[in-house]
Amino acid sequence: MRTDDLNVLVYAAEHGSLSAAARELAITPAVASVAIKRLEDALGTRLLVRSTRSLRLTPAGAHYLVHAKTALRALAEGEKELHRERQEIAGELSLSMPSDLGRNVLLGWLDRFMARHPQLRLRLRVSDRVSDLFRQPVEIALRYGVPEDSSLVALPLKSDNHRVVCAAPSYIAQHGEPATPEALCQHNCLCFNLGERVHNQWQFGSERISVQGNRVSDDAECVRRWALAGEGIAYKSRLDVQADLDAGRLVALLASFSTEPAPLYLVCPHRLSLTPAVVALKDFLIERLQEDAK
Repeated sequence: MRTDDLNVLVYAAEHGSLSAAARELAITPAVASVAIKRLEDALGTRLLVRSTRSLRLTPAGAHYLVHAKTALRALAEGEKELHRERQEIAGELSLSMPSDLGRNVLLGWLDRFMARHPQLRLRLRVSDRVSDLFRQPVEIALRYGVPEDSSLVALPLKSDNHRVVCAAPSYIAQHGEPATPEALCQHNCLCFNLGERVHNQWQFGSERISVQGNRVSDDAECVRRWALAGEGIAYKSRLDVQADLDAGRLVALLASFSTEPAPLYLVCPHRLSLTPAVVALKDFLIERLQEDAK
């Protein structure tokens, strides 16, 4: 059912003329007549009785007119509500974020953000699987790396983030430190897998080193916990383990070698997704990331 057709019916009933309705709606009388016929065909009944000089509603038309006006008012109110939400930091914010960074860093930050904006409702998806922003009920996502889908809008949050090779002091005390990337082949390396792909090719500059170990998980938090427990060496985003490094729970290894970039992005399906709430979240996260880097 087309709202334009409903408008023609309402204006025609109010003015008692299709020509007057057409003038009000800036369309031709012929277009207005087609709109009424389309409505009548869809409903299977006559709505108007027309002659060359007069127009009146049939009983069915009078009955249906009430519902047409109600529907148009509801749609108008819905449009106003959407416009109001787009101007305010309010409504529902649906967010996907990676497990490790999400649980250990972002969750606390989001509590502060929500305290600043009490009119917001947060729907959170915590997973290392890449959310499909076009199919899943997720408005925005925080992701490492530039999205492969070029149709997505990706806003940088931390462009200079890199991966870091790290291990617990207990592992180093028992097995020693690798002096070169190639020496990782003699160590137990803790690997992360996404989908069917195991990330066991660790990058150092233009060189990739194939590593192996006795533990693989599709949850980055598991890999971090194994590293903290002294089970092996991990290759983590620095953002994920910065607090552990600062506290001495983990030690950065091979610090003189360049590692793989892991820029953090806020990703959304299109520019219309950049509501005031999303923009405020982006600015808040950048502010927090800059403060933590000091």
